Amino acid sequence: MCGITGIFDTRGARDIERTRLQRMNDSQLHRGPDEGSLHLEPGLGMGHRRLSIIDIATGQQPLFNEDGSVVVVFNGEIYNYQSLIPELQALGHVFHTKSDTEVIVHAWEAWGEACVQRFRGMFAFALWDRNRQTFFMARDRLGVKPMFYALLDDGALLFGSELKSLLAHGSMKRDIDPAALEEYFALGYVAEPRCVFKQARKLAPGHSLCIRRGEAMPAPREYWDVRFTLDRKIGVDEACAELTRRIDESIKLRLISEVPLGAFLSGGVDSSVVVASMAGLSEGPVNTCSIGFDDPAFNESEFAQLVADRYRTNHRLEVVGSDDFDLIDTLARLYDEPYADSSAIPTYRVCQLARKHVTVALSGDGGDESFGGYRRYRMHLMEESMRAKLPLALRRPLFGTMGRLYPKANWAPRVFRAKTTFEGLARDSVQAYFHAMSIFRGPMRARLFSPAFKAELAGYSAEQVFSRHAARADTDDGLALIQYLDTKTYLVGDINTKVDRASMAHSLEVREPLMDHELVEWLASLPSNLKIRGNEGKYLLKKAAEPRLPDEVLYRPKKGFAVPLARWFRGPLKQRVRDAVLGPRLAATGWFNAAYLRQLVEEHQSGAQDYSAPLWTLLMFEAFLRNVVDGGQAQLQQPESAVAHA
Repeated sequence: MCGITGIFDTRGARDIERTRLQRMNDSQLHRGPDEGSLHLEPGLGMGHRRLSIIDIATGQQPLFNEDGSVVVVFNGEIYNYQSLIPELQALGHVFHTKSDTEVIVHAWEAWGEACVQRFRGMFAFALWDRNRQTFFMARDRLGVKPMFYALLDDGALLFGSELKSLLAHGSMKRDIDPAALEEYFALGYVAEPRCVFKQARKLAPGHSLCIRRGEAMPAPREYWDVRFTLDRKIGVDEACAELTRRIDESIKLRLISEVPLGAFLSGGVDSSVVVASMAGLSEGPVNTCSIGFDDPAFNESEFAQLVADRYRTNHRLEVVGSDDFDLIDTLARLYDEPYADSSAIPTYRVCQLARKHVTVALSGDGGDESFGGYRRYRMHLMEESMRAKLPLALRRPLFGTMGRLYPKANWAPRVFRAKTTFEGLARDSVQAYFHAMSIFRGPMRARLFSPAFKAELAGYSAEQVFSRHAARADTDDGLALIQYLDTKTYLVGDINTKVDRASMAHSLEVREPLMDHELVEWLASLPSNLKIRGNEGKYLLKKAAEPRLPDEVLYRPKKGFAVPLARWFRGPLKQRVRDAVLGPRLAATGWFNAAYLRQLVEEHQSGAQDYSAPLWTLLMFEAFLRNVVDGGQAQLQQPESAVAHA
C-alpha cells in the first residue's frame, strides 16, 4: 500500500523539476512512511511513498521491466499476482522481485491496455512505456483505491493518490467547480469523475487512461462494469454453500502479507462474517479491534465481543467519548475535497487503534451494497410497490401536494414521518432514490444557494449523476437498480473515500474482501429475493452465516457507525456551528442565502427541527475552505453580488 504521484509531459520531453516532484511526493508521506523514491527522465517524473506489505526486501518503486523501458508506480494489491507470474514467465518475461508490482509491468508488455482485466485486487497505477511513447494509468473496478489527475495549460499531466499531491505542484488552477458544490451539498461528497477544483478530475472506477505523447489526451476508457442479470437459477441451500466458498476464497487471497494482519470487528453482520472466515483460515488467533462509544445509543461493542469470544480473537476495544469532535479540521485537511459523512470520525479512530497492533486490516465494507443491507433499500421497494399502482401523471400532483403540505417531523417516530414518503411517491424511481439519498434535498438546495451561485450552476442538478448511471444500469428490477446506483456513487464517493483516507492517515492498509469483483459479479447474477426477503435485508448472507455466527449478531436491528450530531449541535458544538455557518468565511463566498443559513441553525438549536446532517455538511465545507482553499491560496471565483437574503 502506497502513495503515488507524478508529472507527464503530454507534448514533448521537457525536463521535470525535481523539487516540485519531491514536494508532491512528500505531501503523501502518511500513505507510505517506510520508503520514498523518485524517477525522472525527459518529460516524465514519478514519485512513490511505500508502506511495505509484500516483498519487503525487493519491492521498491518506481519499478522497471528487464531493459528499463517500462516503469510503474502502484498503489494497492494485486491478489492473484502469484498465479500470473508463471503465465508471464512462460511468455518469456524475467522476474527480479517477488512483488505484485512487477506483474503489472510484464502484464502491460504482454497484454497492453487489456492487462487490467487480468488483475484481481484493489489498485491505482501509472506506467510509462518509453518504446511505445505511451503513458497509461488505471483504477480498480470498485474504486477502492483513488486516482486524481489534472491536465495543465502547458500540457503537463499531474497525477496522484490524493488531491493534495496535485496541489503541491503549485501550478494547478484552483477555481472551484460550482457543479461540484451542487453535488456535495446534495450527496455529501463530490461524485466521480468530478473534482472540487475545475482543472482536476478523478479517474472513475473500472476506467483507464492511455495517452500517446504528442497526441491529444483522450477520454478515459471503461474496462469493467457490473451487470445485474438476476438470471442465475439456484436454490437457497446451494446459494449459501457457494457464497460461503466464495467469501472464504476472497478472504484467503487477502491474507497474504509479510506484516501483522487483523480485522475490524464492529459487531455488525459484514465484519463478523469476515472475522469468522478469517478464524477458519488462520493458524493462530485473529487480531481484531473495535471502537465502542460511551453513549449506549451508538455502542455495538457487546456484539463485537460476542464474536471475539466465539473465535478467541486477540480483541482490542477502545471506547471513544461521545463528544469526540476535535477532528473537524484534521478531517478537512485529510480529505482535500469537502466530505460530509460524520462516520469519518469513528472510522479515523478505529484505524488509529488498529495501526497500533497491525499494518493490514480486513473490513466488511461493500456488504450492504451487494447483499441488500441498507434499510433504505427496503423503504424504496415499499415505495416502488405503491408507485406501480398509480401512473406518474397521477402520483406527481397528488403526492407532490401532500409532500408540500405535510409537516417535516424528523423528531417523530418513523411511522409518522410521511413527508419524505409523499415526496418520493411524486417522483419516478431514480428521482425518488436521489431524493432519499440527498442531505440537502431539492427544495432545501433551492433555498440554500444565492441567486448568483444558481446562475453559475446554469441549471445543473446533482440528480443528473444518478440519471446518467441509471441510463446504463440495464435493469428494471427495483432493488438491482438502486444497488447499481450505490455501486457507482455512494460506495465510491462516500464509503471507499472515507476508509482510504482514514486508514492511510495512519499508514494502515485496509482490504475489502466483500468487494472482490468476482464475488460482486456472482451476487449480481442472483435474483433479488435472495438479498431482501420480506423485511429481512442480507437474507442470503445471514442464512449462509448461521452456522458460524449467533442469531443475536445476525438478526438484530442495524445501528450503523454514527455519532450524536444532533446533540453536539445543541450542546458542546453549539457555538462552533453558529460561528462556522453564520460566520464570515461562508458569507465571503457569496454562494449562500444568509437568512436560510440562520433559519437552519435557529430551528435546530431550538429543537424545532433536526438539521444535524445539513449543518454538519456546512460545517465541513467551512472547514474545507479554511484548511484547503485558504491554506492553499486557492483562487475563488467571486460572484458579482454579495450574500443573498431571503
